[in-house]
Amino acid sequence: MAYPLRYALADLALALSRAASDPAEVRSTAARAAADMIGDGAGVQLLRDDGHYEEISYHHLDNERSAPLARDLSRAGQTPDDEYSTTLAASRRPIVLAGEAAAALAAPELTVSAAVLSPVIVDNTYAGYLILTRHTPDAFYSTPEVELARDIAGELSLAVSSARAQERLRNAEERYRRVLETIPEGVLQLDPNGVANYANEPIGVVLGMPRAELIGVSLRGFLDNVGQKELDRRINECKTGRSTVGATRLMRADGSRRSVRISMMPVQDEHHEFAGVLCMITDTTDHIDARGLKRQLDHLRRLDSLGHLIGGLSHDFNNLMTVVAGSADMILGTAEEGSSHHQLAKDILDAVGTGRTLTHQLLAFGRSEGHRPEVIPIPDLLTDVQALFSRTLGERIGLDLAFGPDVWPVKAERGPLEQALVNLAANARDAMLHGGMVRVTATNETVEPGQLAEGAPTGKLVHLVVTDTGTGMDDEVRRRALEPFFTTRPTAAGLGLATTAGIVHNLGGHIELESKPRIGTTVHIYLPAAEQKTGPAGERQQKTAVIGRVLIVEDQPDVAQLVRRLIEPAGYEIAVATDALMAVTQVASGARPDLLITDVVMPTMTGPELAGALRTHQPDLPVLYMSGYTAASLGPQLHLDDNSMLLEKPFTRSTLLGAIRSLCGPQPPVSQG
Repeated sequence: MAYPLRYALADLALALSRAASDPAEVRSTAARAAADMIGDGAGVQLLRDDGHYEEISYHHLDNERSAPLARDLSRAGQTPDDEYSTTLAASRRPIVLAGEAAAALAAPELTVSAAVLSPVIVDNTYAGYLILTRHTPDAFYSTPEVELARDIAGELSLAVSSARAQERLRNAEERYRRVLETIPEGVLQLDPNGVANYANEPIGVVLGMPRAELIGVSLRGFLDNVGQKELDRRINECKTGRSTVGATRLMRADGSRRSVRISMMPVQDEHHEFAGVLCMITDTTDHIDARGLKRQLDHLRRLDSLGHLIGGLSHDFNNLMTVVAGSADMILGTAEEGSSHHQLAKDILDAVGTGRTLTHQLLAFGRSEGHRPEVIPIPDLLTDVQALFSRTLGERIGLDLAFGPDVWPVKAERGPLEQALVNLAANARDAMLHGGMVRVTATNETVEPGQLAEGAPTGKLVHLVVTDTGTGMDDEVRRRALEPFFTTRPTAAGLGLATTAGIVHNLGGHIELESKPRIGTTVHIYLPAAEQKTGPAGERQQKTAVIGRVLIVEDQPDVAQLVRRLIEPAGYEIAVATDALMAVTQVASGARPDLLITDVVMPTMTGPELAGALRTHQPDLPVLYMSGYTAASLGPQLHLDDNSMLLEKPFTRSTLLGAIRSLCGPQPPVSQG
């Protein structure tokens, strides 16, 4: 009987996942399945958001008994303060009733002779119960049947949690849409050729055309010859990863002209390739004279408020996507490849990836303080981009990273530097269609004047070398390889190496190419070393102590419990606190975690403040920060020392465990039970 039961539970899980968008269907599906699998009648009684019970979903194998039993067993509108509810919430174990106790659940004529109430726990919180009833004299529930009821309640808990997470995700997406639709500025998204593929309502007013008619129309049609050349120049700047702001004149559909200010930022696709630009267009015609100065100030204040709003929404959105991505990742790891569960989990992770791209675009769109360079340890950088390299190269191309822990750090913005390296990996992949090897090395060099090309930096430099075994280039192609739009492949844009060269030059560095046909290509990148030493990377490479106790502090309970579920199978002993002050009290009372995992932005105390308080008791406590904000958005409120690092949300189990290993060393051995 074990295999049919396992299949029945798997079928129930699949049915519940398909019904996740309809809470009523989730309740009905669980009730019918419980009645079919165990017999007689079954119902689902859940709590509403206001803390009162909602209508029961009840099903009996004898359909004529379903309605009267549902009326008698329903606790709709009542609070969970009765004896059974409080016991279920406290013990989290099923309650088995027989005789008079079971009969008291309903009217005497309904003859309830046995019952089981199994709690439904959603995100570690009591959310209601699954009830089973039998009506023949001297009926009872066996221990296997009670355990089966508990399994069904567990599947129902997962489905309710997923349904609620999806609802919150839909609400967050709607909030994003409303932001773009209701801000007073015109928003226009252009493809790489300057053709609009998104427009909000205000931009239609600026251009004098309904927004629906703007889709598929080139912005060049609203510009004169000078404006068209300026647009091409700015799109080319965005292709190198830079945002631009400038003023121009637009000709509206009715022939009138308007002075506008256009802010343009690059948009990347899921492969981190240039996909177009996002434009924020402000009509400044009425602000040109002196009387418009005050209105300009008000406009800047609105933009600042919009930046804060977008930042806050992105943080909330990333928290939601963390729960969705982590749960889907766990399902993907346990589902059989090729099964419907496996495909559903992959679809969810793909959607989360799209949402993460949108979030980062909005964060960059709303951030006005510009780039924030940081001191980046090269070993950390190469370790972090290893997964990006592997995905870019594919299965047919091997990857070898070689660097020592004493490589000097560089001062740069992490995102563009990672993009430059991934661009090199993509170029190497395209040169090795039948497979090959990419080797990346990093060393320290002290360069004297005249040792490199004219204009190249001197002094203490970090030398990054990326070598492939591809088709290589002849001398003529090699000399032009760094030029924008130069390519030998008809399907390529010719921007990969040019973008990398632009990023390197902006960092004060130098790039050189070596290549031979049929032998391969070597790219040399020289970057000025930062003054700060590479303490974190060197220490992390040498850490061998096995940590066991982990303290998770996160003010969002669903995220906290997800982190617990993601790392618990690895063998860690875990404590969770949803309040920073509670965590301080635990450590002050003698608790000694080996690792603190904490959110950065929390209501009573920030993550860095919490880390400082705990380190008064444990000065060497490692800290892994989590945040829905990017490192650039957090800015000075997060300072990463030698014993801490930041993990951006959303993340999966593998990235979370990888961050813990990078920071603290190996995992504890998983007990064999």
